Amino acid sequence: MSLLLAHQGGWDEILLVAGPIIILGGLLWLANRRADKLMAEESDS
Repeated sequence: MSLLLAHQGGWDEILLVAGPIIILGGLLWLANRRADKLMAEESDS
């Protein structure tokens, strides 16, 4: 498996950088959505 990721034209380096960025972006989006939902519930009460 490690040989497969060794310099395959740059796509592996892109995945190593883009993967964590996409994961963190998704987690931030989810947290923001939950926070907006909580704020809407608090303003209704």
